Amino acid sequence: MTETTPATSVPRSSTPDPRMPRLAELPDFTAYMGQGWDEADRTPPTVPGAAEAAAVHRARLSAEFAGRPLVVAAGRAPVRSNDTAYDFRPDSDFYWLTGCAVEGAVLVLRPAPGGHDAVLYLPPPARPGETGFFADAAHGELWVGPAPGLDDWREALRVDTAPLGALDEALTACAQQGPLLTGRLDPESARRHGVAVSPDLGRTLSELRMVKDAWEVGQLREAVDRTVEGFAAVVREFPAAVRGGGERWLQGTFDRHARTYGNGPGYATIVGSGRNAATLHWVRCDGPVAEDAAVLLDMGVETRSYYTADVTRTFPASGRFSSAQRSVHDLVERAHRAGLDAVGPGREWADFHTASMEVVARGLDDWGLLPVSVDEALSPKGQHHRRYLVCGIGHHLGLDVHDCARADYSAYQGARMAPGMVLTVEPGLYFHAHDTTVPPELRGIGARIEDDILVTEAGSEVLSAELPLDAAGLERWMAA
Repeated sequence: MTETTPATSVPRSSTPDPRMPRLAELPDFTAYMGQGWDEADRTPPTVPGAAEAAAVHRARLSAEFAGRPLVVAAGRAPVRSNDTAYDFRPDSDFYWLTGCAVEGAVLVLRPAPGGHDAVLYLPPPARPGETGFFADAAHGELWVGPAPGLDDWREALRVDTAPLGALDEALTACAQQGPLLTGRLDPESARRHGVAVSPDLGRTLSELRMVKDAWEVGQLREAVDRTVEGFAAVVREFPAAVRGGGERWLQGTFDRHARTYGNGPGYATIVGSGRNAATLHWVRCDGPVAEDAAVLLDMGVETRSYYTADVTRTFPASGRFSSAQRSVHDLVERAHRAGLDAVGPGREWADFHTASMEVVARGLDDWGLLPVSVDEALSPKGQHHRRYLVCGIGHHLGLDVHDCARADYSAYQGARMAPGMVLTVEPGLYFHAHDTTVPPELRGIGARIEDDILVTEAGSEVLSAELPLDAAGLERWMAA
C-alpha cells in the first residue's frame, strides 16, 4: 500500500464551467469523453498498519456501546472564502476507527451478535463513461484525479463499504435503536433521521484514545523525528531571517519541511522573535528577526497518518544567548526538568504541572517579581506567578495536538498517568515588552521548552530528547 498524502475530493481552485451540465446532455460528447482512457492507478492512499490498528480501535469502542448504533463522520473541508475551501483533514475519531481519509465518508457501526458490524459509506468516484467524470467537480476523476472505488477501499481497509447514497437507508434501519453520532454529518441527513451529536460518544472516544498502542507510538516517534529535523532546517535559515526574511521565512521553512515529510504542520507554526516570543500563540509570524533576539520555535510535523508532534525550543538568533536571555532560559529549564521528573506511571496528572510551577514561582521570587510570598503565590487564591505563565504545563498528544480534549475531567486532569500515554511538558516565561512589573533588561523576552514524552511501564521516555534542553547545549547544537 502506498504511503502518500490522501487527495481531497473537492476542487480548491479550478472553476467549474456552468455549461458543463448542458454538455452532459449531448450524447455524442458524452460518448467521446468516455473513450480512450487507459486503466489508472487507483491504489487507496493508506498508511501501513493503519487498517489493522483501526480494527482494534473499533473493537474497543464496540465494547463500550453494546446494542447502540454508532455513526462517525469524516466531515468536510471548511470554506475558506466564497467557493474555495481549506485542505480536507479527516475527523480524528473517524481516522482512528477507519484509517481512511475520504471527505464526506461516514462509518456506521450497527449492533450485531458479539459486537458491531462496520460499514464505511463513501462517495463513489465518477469514472470515464459516466457523465460525472467531466461534469461533477467534486467527484469526477477529470477534476480530482483517479480515485479508489468502494471495492478498492474494502480490500485496503478490510471493512465493508457501501455508496454514500445508501446511508439514508442505513440510518433509517437503525433509527429505533437511537444511533449516537460524532463528527459532522450532513445537517439535512442528521435532521431527517433524528441523529444528534452524542457527548457520551465523543467523551468515550477521547478517553479510549488516551492510551496509545504500539502502532500509534510508532507514528508519534516518526512525527517527533521529522520535527527535530525540521528544527535543524529552520535554525540553518536564521542568517537569512536576520537579513530580512524575518519570522515568515522561518515559518515557511518549517511548513515546507512538514509538507515534504508529512501532511504538513500539525498546528499553526509559532515563530516568535524578540518581543513576539512573549505572546503565547504568536501564529502571525510576521515580525523581523533581529540578530540579538531570542527566537521561540513551537513546531510539529503531522505524519501521513495524522499523528502530530509538538516541540518547542528557544534559540538565540546570533548563536549566543545574552546574559538576560540565558537567565530566563535557565529558570525555564529548571522548571522543565522538574516537570519531566514528575512524569511516570501511577503519578497524578497534575504532578508535572505542580512541580514546574513551584520552580517558576521560587525563581520569580528570587528575582523579586512576586508581590506575595511563594506559598501565597502557589495557593489556590494566589497564583501571582501565573502573570508570567498563564497557560498550563502540558497536555495529551496524538491525532490532535491537544489530544483527547473531550475526555471527562476525572479521566484527564483528575486521573493518573498510565503506560502508553503520550503527553507534553512545556513550561515557559513570558515577559511582555510593555509589562512595567518586569525589570527593563527582562522586558520583551519569552522562552519555552516543550518535549513529547511517552509514559512507560518503568517510567517515561522523552521522544524529543535529541534536542538539547540547556542553553549551552542549544548553542553547541546550533553551531554543529
